[in-house]
Amino acid sequence: RKTEPLKKREEKERCPVFLKTVMERNQPLVRLGIEWQQNGVILPDTYLLDYDTILENARSIKQAGDANGVQNFFMLKQIGRNPLIARALTDMGYVGAVCVDFREALTMVENQIPLGNVGHLVQIPRAALKKILRAKPVIVTVYTLEKAREISAVCTELGLHQKLMLRVLGEGDMLYSGQYGGFELQELDSAVRAIEAMPNVEVGGVCSFPCFLYDEAAQDILPMPNLRTVQTAAEMLRARGYRDLMLNTPSATCTHSIPMIAAAGGTHGEPGHGLTGTTPYHAGHPDAEERPGYLYVSEVSHNLGDKAYCYGGGHYRRGHMKNALVGTTPENAKVVPVLPPDDSSIDYHFELQQNCPVSAAAVMAFRTQFFVTRSRVAVVKGLSSGKPELAGLYSALGEPVRE
Repeated sequence: RKTEPLKKREEKERCPVFLKTVMERNQPLVRLGIEWQQNGVILPDTYLLDYDTILENARSIKQAGDANGVQNFFMLKQIGRNPLIARALTDMGYVGAVCVDFREALTMVENQIPLGNVGHLVQIPRAALKKILRAKPVIVTVYTLEKAREISAVCTELGLHQKLMLRVLGEGDMLYSGQYGGFELQELDSAVRAIEAMPNVEVGGVCSFPCFLYDEAAQDILPMPNLRTVQTAAEMLRARGYRDLMLNTPSATCTHSIPMIAAAGGTHGEPGHGLTGTTPYHAGHPDAEERPGYLYVSEVSHNLGDKAYCYGGGHYRRGHMKNALVGTTPENAKVVPVLPPDDSSIDYHFELQQNCPVSAAAVMAFRTQFFVTRSRVAVVKGLSSGKPELAGLYSALGEPVRE
């Protein structure tokens, strides 16, 4: 099997630039980030989540899914597994969360959030199986027969029945480094026969990642070779008599891409950055349905030579951080180029490419994954009505904190 690492593809894609978009499409959030930093409501190294906008985006995505027969599991690792947002999405009618790793699944279980798909990128370790399976996820993704047997044994012990999603691999699929694993198409039939002999589990679907990605040349979200692999796997299962299979086909799930999922036979999507209007598609299409729903807020720490340095902690190496809006008020703020540290260093500071007033706000917008940072996450409600209030403060892992 030959796979092309996605790093090469990413280098060909345009680096998403979100600061201009959020300044144009969510100015109240930008103003609030500066004001709350200056007033001491939030500390530097805080991601500010716009609850109202995220729910507006989520509603649009859900309506598109309902209209096209595509069900969506919400993905919140990008915004720190935030339980406040998770509860609101559940109340809106989303079936449950997609938890790509076991720690996210455990966070959702602890917050009594329904589980949709668990294990899409990281299988559930043996010691966490009982707690997660007791929460009755809609489906659990597995890469191997060994993991399927472990789930079968635990379900038999607990008196549960669990549907399994098989992650499948085909010739020419594109995979991210650190995400290798799955059933080769040529071994799928024998794997399915083995699972059919296991008690208390059944094959319920197939998946791969990524099935869709934004293509800069086309300026659109396009299918990847992985999509055909999922379709082929589904055809093989249907030939064995399987019906009502789940075909899970991320990424870049948003209002724009959902009709593509449906046209390809997909049954499920996984909106993550779509919920915050921050997929590469949104960077290239400022008229996209979803609006940007988060901002990174820092503060100028000091100057040295002709540079300034603001507090770090929220760096994501694929974030393509480019600029910061620096000032003590929204009116005097100016755009300053920013340079993150290289990957060999800890992001104690971000380097601003000119001197700036010490303790001024430095707000940024870039593609990120909160859960790999050490940032705080502040959720603001009421911004859309002009009455913003701090609804909760959390760690980047979804834990309530007091500052």
